[in-house]
Amino acid sequence: MRIDIYGFPYHNDPMLDYAARQVCKPGGRFILLSATPPAELQRHARSGRLPHARVPVRFHGHPLPVPRHIRMPPLHRCLKQGRIPAGLRSALQRSLDRKAQIFLFVSRIAHIEGLLQLLRRMFPEISIEGTSSQDPGRAEKVLKFRDGTISLLVTTTILERGVTVPHSDVFILDADSGLFDEAALVQMAGRAGRSKDDPAGNVIFASAEWTRSQRAAISQIRSMNAIARRQGYLKS
Repeated sequence: MRIDIYGFPYHNDPMLDYAARQVCKPGGRFILLSATPPAELQRHARSGRLPHARVPVRFHGHPLPVPRHIRMPPLHRCLKQGRIPAGLRSALQRSLDRKAQIFLFVSRIAHIEGLLQLLRRMFPEISIEGTSSQDPGRAEKVLKFRDGTISLLVTTTILERGVTVPHSDVFILDADSGLFDEAALVQMAGRAGRSKDDPAGNVIFASAEWTRSQRAAISQIRSMNAIARRQGYLKS
């Protein structure tokens, strides 16, 4: 029996799903692996129409970090006013005090440069960089972020998956943006708490509004923790 394994970010890209199904041999089978299955697949799993195995816990046996909410004005307004809200500043300082590497996600590439200027004035003692899909130096910056040379990395969802930094906290600005659906929020939150040495990383949703996507992301994370606890996977 031949098994081919392909890794693609299917989310919000129906063309990839279509292409994969066209190359599957007659009688072939698909095995889907996802930390954030789309709503349709979740419904099929709950109804019993989709055979599935659920893995509700990480290898280290600690619960997934549950995001907390900080209320703040839209980022574009903060940049226009030239200041970062006190609540966000305090949360960032707490992460820096515990020597965490900070993922700071934003919804738009256009916000990165202005935010970098504000952050560098606020925290001149640390190395702060920004990156996006348009940055030719992205790979080098990610390596420096991993090794601790860069302490805070402002980024778009280009780094929402596939990047593991052991001792990290996650901040998502404009978490109420329509560009951040439930799956994206869960993926970004998943950058925290991945290491057995720092399993309780912090995740902050910062936004002016409290949206359905944010509520659903937190509900999904809490649900995974509850399942893991009931099944005895979590360390006491």
